[in-house]
Amino acid sequence: MKILSDILYKVSIERVVGNPKISVENISFDSRTVKKGDVFFAIKGYDLDGHRFIPKAAELGAAAVICEEIPVETNENITYIQVKNSAVALGITASNFYDNPSEKLTLVGVTGTNGKTTTTTLLFDLFTQLGFECALLSTIENRIGSELLPSDHTTPDPITINKLLHEAVEKGCGFAFMEVSSHGIHQNRLAGLTFKIGAFTNLTHDHLDYHETFANYLAAKKKFFDELSASAVALTNIDDKNGWVMLQNTKAKKVSYSLKSNSDYKAKIMENRLDGMLLQFNGQEFWTALAGKFNVYNELLAYAAASELGISSIEILTVLSKLRRVKGRFETFVSDGGIYAIVDYAHTPDALQNILEAIGQIRTRNEKLITVFGCGGNRDKTKRPKMGSIAAHLSDVAIITSDNPRNEDPDGIIREVEAGVEPQNTNKYIAITDRRQAIKTAVTMAKPKDIILIAGKGHENYQEINGVKHHFDDMETAKELLNPNH
Repeated sequence: MKILSDILYKVSIERVVGNPKISVENISFDSRTVKKGDVFFAIKGYDLDGHRFIPKAAELGAAAVICEEIPVETNENITYIQVKNSAVALGITASNFYDNPSEKLTLVGVTGTNGKTTTTTLLFDLFTQLGFECALLSTIENRIGSELLPSDHTTPDPITINKLLHEAVEKGCGFAFMEVSSHGIHQNRLAGLTFKIGAFTNLTHDHLDYHETFANYLAAKKKFFDELSASAVALTNIDDKNGWVMLQNTKAKKVSYSLKSNSDYKAKIMENRLDGMLLQFNGQEFWTALAGKFNVYNELLAYAAASELGISSIEILTVLSKLRRVKGRFETFVSDGGIYAIVDYAHTPDALQNILEAIGQIRTRNEKLITVFGCGGNRDKTKRPKMGSIAAHLSDVAIITSDNPRNEDPDGIIREVEAGVEPQNTNKYIAITDRRQAIKTAVTMAKPKDIILIAGKGHENYQEINGVKHHFDDMETAKELLNPNH
């Protein structure tokens, strides 16, 4: 139980109706979960306005309502607090309610279009192997030490974030590594959090179904760095043209990393193979099991972040050389017949191009590269033809198939992908709607030493069709079809 005025510390309050000194049980922004004695936050969301549900929250026993507009008719048993932005107020209040856990551990946030999951997981594994208790908040999973928790969003809501961080503090965690999505930044889900490091991977075409323009998407990412404190570190990839943009207005210490440019943390690829790479970070060489140029950036970011947190380079590189690949991120498998299968989450034009170019830099050209991919339904449609163009151009054979069609017609999505294939490449692709059949066709076409890339779903173990999630795992399917006798 908390005192309402205490958990509203640092919230910008415009008006109060009722007693702010009341005791409250819990906080919620979903009227369906409100119980007697709770505080309800009415948030103006992307689809719904929470102010519509104030009567419902009152009916369920809410003791207080935080809102941007106090209702004309108020309930004398409820305290109403008017604020400028309910979402920001929720973040600050959630931090206060859970005793500001982000101030009690070292919180590292990673944002960007690609590489967030790999980098946060690398950092979690790195610090765990160095003997620290850590937490991880990622697209694939949430972890507190060895405990695995479900993950539904790249960046959870503020209550969930602070609850997880509070549990992490209670269990002795000194570090937490968190994916920071553009949606989460734009919706103020990070309000009230204290980050020690904010890191930027890259910025490419994605989420325009939500942000509408690339400028809005860029602004959302930049907001994260604008709000870092002077005691934080802003770590950016300056090989990305938007890397410096992130640092323009930040108060944090500015640190850079790169492969091509002069920077604080510089990498060089000495040897590049499907089973790993020999790399040089700031003049020191080490072997990594990760493959692909894009993974050099991910590992370099992890190296830079750990260095900024005081870990010695020898300790970092020793552990990095032992780490395995993240599930569904350039995850490889070699069949009994010598066919290579690679499963990757690449679901944007840039990510698909990166992985195909990474494979292109490693392969001998004496083998075929067969790419199986699709585009998700009810998402940014403008990237579909771009992905069709990239796959057909950089593969020997591209098989366009269904991804997560959701509520769209999968054949309609495929036609939009096909539209991007240039005339000179039309004989290099086929369309097969059924994803399993598409992978089976790739396996049938492949000979020893050929490479099959299955892109788009990565770690996901389902396919979402008309609102129903059906079990489907790309790697599981590939292994089953490549080694049928196992």
